[in-house]
Amino acid sequence: MLTDQGHSFQHYCSDVTISFPVNGRFTEKQAQIYNIVLKASRAVFQKLKPGTDWIECHKLAERITLEGLVELGMLTGSIDEMMEKRIGFIFMPHGLGHFIGLDTHDVGGYLAHTPKRNDQPGLANVRTARIIEEGNVITIEPGCYFRDFLLDGEIPADFYEFDLSYLNRDKIREYQAEISGVRIEDVVLVTETGNENLSYDIPRTVPQIEACMANKENWRDL
Repeated sequence: MLTDQGHSFQHYCSDVTISFPVNGRFTEKQAQIYNIVLKASRAVFQKLKPGTDWIECHKLAERITLEGLVELGMLTGSIDEMMEKRIGFIFMPHGLGHFIGLDTHDVGGYLAHTPKRNDQPGLANVRTARIIEEGNVITIEPGCYFRDFLLDGEIPADFYEFDLSYLNRDKIREYQAEISGVRIEDVVLVTETGNENLSYDIPRTVPQIEACMANKENWRDL
């Protein structure tokens, strides 16, 4: 189950997404996909600081996702070629995150003096192309989904014609039988030297989630 939760506190918004197995235990395939998304999330956390290009953060999450899917046999070919041909859009058709504050999707993503929106698939959905500054509050929310209309190329050709030869549909179907998609979303404050996870007290690793769902009080220690 994937739940996208919008909370508020003293008029300020939060927005966190958690993904978990409804029976409390991940299957092997579910855990594999979950860990790919978690790896992408943590890579962006490591990268994010003042001066970071948000579009490059999105591309980093895409690259890690594609590398993970290649490792599992769902994709075959050059990662660089797949990045250039926007194959990552098929598995993460939304942007990496958004500014957040008095509004859940807060204003300021595209301003007169900031970089313009990229019109490529996936990148057009990124809610800002800004260079990140200290004091920004933004979400980090990579995801990986298996949607048939994207996997089958059922997108108008005048939008974009994807090269589906990289996809191993038989292997993808094996995973679709157990999992439709994963997203992990946190709210992050950009600090002088890096960032602070404002939604830190959430079970995120596979062992933490399983322990929390088993009502084990020590899940934070795992």
